[in-house]
Amino acid sequence: MRKIAIGQAGGPTAVINATLAGFVKEMMNDHSLTFIRNGYDGLAHGEFIDGDQAMLEWVIQNNHVPGACLGSGRYPLSEQNITNCIKHLKEIGAEALVIIGGNGTMEALRKIEAGAARAGYDLQVIGLPKTVDNDLGGTDHAPGFASAARYVAQATLDIGRDLHSMRNFEQVRILETMGRNAGWLASASGYLRKYEEDGPHFIAIPERPMKRDELLDSIDIAIRRHGCATIVVSEGVRWSEGNQVEREVINGRPVLGGISNEIESFLKKELKIMARFELLGMNQRSSSATVSRIDYKESFLVGVTGGKWIREGKTGIMVSLQRNGQFGYNLNIIPVGLKEVVQAGERRMPDHFIDDLDTYYQWLRPLIGDDLVSYPSPTPRRDIYAKE
Repeated sequence: MRKIAIGQAGGPTAVINATLAGFVKEMMNDHSLTFIRNGYDGLAHGEFIDGDQAMLEWVIQNNHVPGACLGSGRYPLSEQNITNCIKHLKEIGAEALVIIGGNGTMEALRKIEAGAARAGYDLQVIGLPKTVDNDLGGTDHAPGFASAARYVAQATLDIGRDLHSMRNFEQVRILETMGRNAGWLASASGYLRKYEEDGPHFIAIPERPMKRDELLDSIDIAIRRHGCATIVVSEGVRWSEGNQVEREVINGRPVLGGISNEIESFLKKELKIMARFELLGMNQRSSSATVSRIDYKESFLVGVTGGKWIREGKTGIMVSLQRNGQFGYNLNIIPVGLKEVVQAGERRMPDHFIDDLDTYYQWLRPLIGDDLVSYPSPTPRRDIYAKE
């Protein structure tokens, strides 16, 4: 019976525990499982939880629960920390290491694999993908993204309707989404937009600098036509003449946030209107109420597939989700080398999606689900503003 160590790393998602549960269900009857507490931090400090029957059952019970049930967090892996990780894995007799995570997680996993090889330690490694930003290379989309996109789309429509009813008091709402260097989430905000009165009336993403004149023109036109305007902006957006806005730095990692506040001040000054910024916040990655059915299903399947590949002896790979577009939405699950994932870097929105959001929404539709629908017109007899 082989001993497998598994952990969760980086920012959690609403479905990361489904991936863990899928892996556990696949492995629990013929392998010995050891759980890593608090991601790479716990691995570097030798913090393990024995996978006894009670623990296995508890993990499976968390399959619909948001957040990382084993603990996650962010932890910089120095050379010494990598050495410590390998040391602790050898001490417990782990023959395989499986980590659920995003870009940083896959890069760290590859470093641990290389360090183990240099030490003569035969360690099988497999990465299981997750990210709400959808910026992970080597995969069409990552588990966790669809549920976050669903939340953003619904929240934008709902907040826009709230603003529309209050437009004699305030005219602009600025919603700030996650997305350090990629605009997948912010762009999803317009998925449910059917009427011109509904927002977003302006979307800003990190792939393209935000120009002040374009922002002013778009919002001025929306206010004159509809009495109000909704703006959606990724946390990583920068002005055309500036840098990303940082709130603070934690463990050497800049924490972005605040661009929406800057936009509020700018619009108040230039347009003399009432504006309010809103951070969509951690609900984007933790809302169990807006989990996409396909996202949960695929997240669980990623864990099951990782378990099967452990049996097959695959190593140095990440589970990748790829579309087969011949017959609607069909999914292929393939192994992609960790080296390839790392070299791909952050996956940003392609130009053809940025320039034609309807094409992006067609790509997004099967992930979000057909059960998410738009509302009737916000004002009676105003269907002239409806999209065809």
